[in-house]
Amino acid sequence: MLVYTSIVQVRLIQYHQIANSLRSRIEAGEFFAGRVLPSEAELSTEFKVSRVTVRRALEVLRDEGLVISRQGFGWVMASDQVTQTLGRLGTIEEQMIANGMKSERRIVEFGFEKATRKVAKVLNCDQVLRVKRVNTANGEPFAVVTVWCPFDLGQHLSRKEVEQSAFYELLEIPIGGATQTIGADSATKTDAGLLEVPTGSPVLHCERITRDIAGNAVLLSHHVFAAHRTNFVVDLPTAGRSLAPTGMRLVD
Repeated sequence: MLVYTSIVQVRLIQYHQIANSLRSRIEAGEFFAGRVLPSEAELSTEFKVSRVTVRRALEVLRDEGLVISRQGFGWVMASDQVTQTLGRLGTIEEQMIANGMKSERRIVEFGFEKATRKVAKVLNCDQVLRVKRVNTANGEPFAVVTVWCPFDLGQHLSRKEVEQSAFYELLEIPIGGATQTIGADSATKTDAGLLEVPTGSPVLHCERITRDIAGNAVLLSHHVFAAHRTNFVVDLPTAGRSLAPTGMRLVD
């Protein structure tokens, strides 16, 4: 009986010591909000204990609100979710700023090029401006965005301009509306590197086609959001008879 009690006490001390160590590293800024922590296997090797002990330590930090567990990611530093309401046309950056978050863009690719078959079909043009950027929230990446704009509308734009302002503000035409399609996927190696998450992590894919007041497509954008950091909220003004959300359709 005494031996059993001693073993239990050692285990308690071990996972509390690990929790204390991780908590100190969090407070020292080694792990930032939204970042994925080392895996349980890596922490098990680092602290020379079993994964069960590591998991118990992480559960202590979870109970304190410091970390969360996400399927496909493992353990992640707790953070405020980046949320966009889909009830009106606007940018996610606008809503972030309204919620007190710092929003920034970092351009990774910028150039004028021949449109791919799909882009040419959507935008009805042969030459486009293509911009790929990383969006950050309080300094942490949460989205990889690629935007295609017809050459005649984007030829006057510079890399600096599209890094500092939204296309909606830069286009010299009135915007009429947009269609947005959202689905689930896993992060490619390239997108995972830009989002600083493991390859294959859950992501949300969003395709948006923006039109002018005459109904012509003027922007095509593809967004890859880190699933553990992003929420989309849809306002439904009236309740329909179906249990399925309004606008949902099966993917072919």
